[in-house]
Amino acid sequence: MPKYYTGRGDDGTTGTLAGTRLKKSDKLMEAIGSLDELNSAVGVALSYVDDKLIADQLKSIQNDLFVIGAELASADGKKEVESKLKPDASARLEASIKELGDLMPGLDKFVLPGGSRAAAHLHMARSIARRTERMIVAAAGNYRIGNMVIAYLNRLSSYLFVAALYINFKDRVEELHPTY
Repeated sequence: MPKYYTGRGDDGTTGTLAGTRLKKSDKLMEAIGSLDELNSAVGVALSYVDDKLIADQLKSIQNDLFVIGAELASADGKKEVESKLKPDASARLEASIKELGDLMPGLDKFVLPGGSRAAAHLHMARSIARRTERMIVAAAGNYRIGNMVIAYLNRLSSYLFVAALYINFKDRVEELHPTY
């Protein structure tokens, strides 16, 4: 029977793909943990999405996030890790944003996060993506993390916002707007 734990992290450290052990509170480990949370949040949103276009895009995003996680886990602070993220990853997100944006009316005011269950979970993933981006930027102060990763996460939060709007539009769920 396989063993699903090692016990090596019981001392508050964790191993990386770079072969080092880091405190679990290290900025890089915080970023990797937030990235894992983001990938899980995308998975939860995906479980509520019944639109094939969005579902396919989210599956691709989950794969990209896993690749980014492996890249971060390979960082050792000495040299920049060659990115395994496909060079067109941010461009694919931009194309998806445009594609979805072209299918619905323009937006001229702020929206409150929510709507359908799928859209609400996409908004939650969006906010986690923004935090993850901030954490990766903080880790980049000590580790050589490529700009492609940071750009991807920046674009991802925009994609998740537009995807939430699209799901609400398609499902005819009215967006709520803040009142001042």
